[in-house]
Amino acid sequence: MNYEEFKNEFVDAVKEKLYERGSNVDIKINTVEKMNDSYEAMTVTPEGSNIGMNMNLEVFAEAYESGVPFDEIVEQVTHKIEDHLANMPTFDVQSLTDYEQMKDKLSMEVVASDRNADLLAKVPHQEMEDMAVVYRFVMESDEEGRASILITNDLLDKMGVTPEQLHEDALENAPELRPAIIKGMSEVMIEMMGPDAAEMFGMDEMPQDEKMYVATVPDKISGAGVIAYQNFMDEAAERVGGDFFILPSSLHEVLLVKDDGEVNYHDLKAMVEEVNATQVRPEEKLTDNVYHYDSKEHVFELAEKFVARQQEKEADISSEKEEKASVLGDLKAKKDEVAKQPKKEATEKAAKNKSEEL
Repeated sequence: MNYEEFKNEFVDAVKEKLYERGSNVDIKINTVEKMNDSYEAMTVTPEGSNIGMNMNLEVFAEAYESGVPFDEIVEQVTHKIEDHLANMPTFDVQSLTDYEQMKDKLSMEVVASDRNADLLAKVPHQEMEDMAVVYRFVMESDEEGRASILITNDLLDKMGVTPEQLHEDALENAPELRPAIIKGMSEVMIEMMGPDAAEMFGMDEMPQDEKMYVATVPDKISGAGVIAYQNFMDEAAERVGGDFFILPSSLHEVLLVKDDGEVNYHDLKAMVEEVNATQVRPEEKLTDNVYHYDSKEHVFELAEKFVARQQEKEADISSEKEEKASVLGDLKAKKDEVAKQPKKEATEKAAKNKSEEL
């Protein structure tokens, strides 16, 4: 059967299976828009509730096409829905539009502006080079996942809050709710490998000259948003030891590479592009660009802008040196010219003597 036939038959089969097991739910098919992605979902809502769950129908269709039996997919999905409904957190729907109750749940995330243009038109956001800062209310977060609400323009209007106020509150609350975590790459590798394996490969001790760091949040979900925190850049500069490059590893984390004067941003950009193309899922990709933080001037910018700014500075310095050298040269030439001329007193004296002789 084709996709249209599959999704309709699948929804009916799941609903019937749930009804047989005593679960009365409403199931609808709709398009879910997400950052970096959109998909056709089966939205399951318990009877008498305003809150449900979305399940990607395209994933189930792909499983069916790959050879997984239809009934087996229905059985697996039904169990997953039952587990979710049994453990679904309860929300006070009235409070969802009460900003004073919700603002302490404010979080910030960053996404690529170009690939999310349609969705960004519907949500409050601020530009950050070629990225955009967006806002969420994080209801719950644990090892199993996160329950959150993307703040839209409509929701903000209902709350009677301006985008400017939202941003100010997010700057204050987000670092408290989801604090930034910065770890050296060696520490991250040791955690991944385990202490025994790390010792076996001689990685049990932290290097004194760490060059790369990982920045994210405790639940590691959309952790790249830490770069929008108001004090993050300076805190990171202190940890790294000065200026640094920012590599968007994914939506969930960024890498910080110390700018020691030996790192070529073109090489870093090529690395980001390769990793994004081969290792990062499309829906988790941030951008292919590299960024830079100038810790002396407190400037965050695309790395190419930083390089251009440095070249302009060097050109200005060179021009100033040439101008100074030119001025000094002119002064020296005038001094030499004056030195070659007869002294005024000597000239007057010579003229007087000549007059007396006459």
